[in-house]
Amino acid sequence: MLPLPSPLTSVPVTSGLLCQKFQLDNGLVVLVTENPIADIVAARIFVGAGSTREPVNQSGLAYLVAATLTKGTYRFSSAEIAEQVESVGASLGVERAPDYFLLSLKTVSEDFLDILTLAAELLRTPSFPEPEVELEKRLALQSIRSQQEQPFTLALKGLRQSLFPPGHPYTQTGPGDPDQIAQLQPTDLHQYHQTYFRPDNMVISLSGNLKAAEAVRYCQQVFGDWSAPKQQLPPPQALQPAAKPALTTESNLSVISQPTQQSIVMLGHLAPSVLGADYAALKLLYTYLCNGLSSRLFVELREQQGLAYEVSGFYPTRLGPSHFVVYLGTAADNTAIALTKLQAEIDRLRQQPLSNQEIEAAQSKLLGQYVLGKQSNAQLAHLMGWYEALGLGIHYDQTFPKQIESLDVETVYQAACQHLHPSYISLVGSEAAVQPWLTPS
Repeated sequence: MLPLPSPLTSVPVTSGLLCQKFQLDNGLVVLVTENPIADIVAARIFVGAGSTREPVNQSGLAYLVAATLTKGTYRFSSAEIAEQVESVGASLGVERAPDYFLLSLKTVSEDFLDILTLAAELLRTPSFPEPEVELEKRLALQSIRSQQEQPFTLALKGLRQSLFPPGHPYTQTGPGDPDQIAQLQPTDLHQYHQTYFRPDNMVISLSGNLKAAEAVRYCQQVFGDWSAPKQQLPPPQALQPAAKPALTTESNLSVISQPTQQSIVMLGHLAPSVLGADYAALKLLYTYLCNGLSSRLFVELREQQGLAYEVSGFYPTRLGPSHFVVYLGTAADNTAIALTKLQAEIDRLRQQPLSNQEIEAAQSKLLGQYVLGKQSNAQLAHLMGWYEALGLGIHYDQTFPKQIESLDVETVYQAACQHLHPSYISLVGSEAAVQPWLTPS
C-alpha cells in the first residue's frame, strides 16, 4: 500500500469545518471537508474540460460526452450502472459547463467507496455505445429546436453572438450547434475523453462523514494506478479578451421578430473573468441591480413603473472574459419605453456613483447569501472544488469575502464606468413591437 500524502494546505470554510487539500503522485487533487453531522458524503469531481475545450467545428461535443458518460463502460451497461446507483439510494449525475466538466455524487457513508469506485470507472473507461450516442444526439437536436421557440433563449443567443466572436464557446445557449452535433461520432467522444480525462486534470472535492485520511485512501485505491500522460494539455479557447466593436454599429444590436405577446429586452456588456481585477466590483453591481425583490431594477422598473413582467440579470463566473447582462420581459406596447428605462439604469451607474449606504446594503446582501450557500455537504464540496478547478485555490473562499468587504464607492464607480459601456442590445418580440429596430430611420 502506498503511503498517504500529507495535506498541502487547509482552510476553514464554515462553522469550524476545515477543508484540506492533498495531491496524489499522479497529479490528482483531493479536497476533503470532514463533516460528521449527517451520515452522508457528497462529492464533486471536476475535470478541466467543458465547451472551451471543444475542437473547432465540434460544438456540442462536451455536451454529448456528459450525456453519454453514464451510458456504459467496458464492464457495465447503462442499466447495470443505474441499478448500482439506485439500489443504495445514491445519486450520480454528470454535466458540462463552459470551463469544466462535472460528475456529482451523494450517498450514505457506508456505500461511499462503492459509488466512488463506480464513478472512477465511468471517468476512466466509458464505452460511449453507438446506440446511446445516437439517442442523445436526437434528444439534443430536439432540445435545440424547442429552445428556438423560447423568446428568452433567442434573445440571449442574439446577445452572445454580438458580444463574442463567431464560434466562441461562450455563445452557446444550449447543447451546441445542431449541424455539428449531427456529425459527431463515438470516435470523437473517445478522442475528447482521452485528451482531457486524466488524473492531473481533475479535482475531487469531498464533504461529509468521513475522515480525511480515509477519503484520500479511497481516492488512492480507485484512482492511484491511473497514470497521467506525458503530453501537455491543449489550452482552452476563450481566455483571450473579446474586442469591443465601435458604439452605434449594427453589431451592437440583435433584433428577432417572433409572434409573442411579451417582448424580451436585454442589454449586455463584456465583463471581467473571475481572474479580473474588477470581478468583485461587478459582482457587487450585479447584486445591487438584479438580486432579489429589493434590487434596483425590480423596485424601479417592476414595482414603481410597472414596466416588467419579470426583470433580472446575470454575471456568470468564467475563466475567460464574461458578460454582464440585464433583461426584462414586458408587454409589446412597452418595448420602446422599457428599453429606454433599462438603458437609463445602466447609464445611471456611470453617471452617478452609488452612495455609501447602497454599497453597504449590497455588501451585506451578497456576503449573507455567500454564507448561506455553504450549508450543505453538496454546496461545500462544489464550492471548494470549483475554486480549485478554476485555478483560484481553496483559499479563495476567504479571499472573495475580503474583496467584497474592501470595495468602496470610487472602486465600484470606476468599474461601472469601465465595463458597462457600450451596451449591446438584444430584442425579441412581435413584428409590431420590434418594427422600429427592424427598419431604422
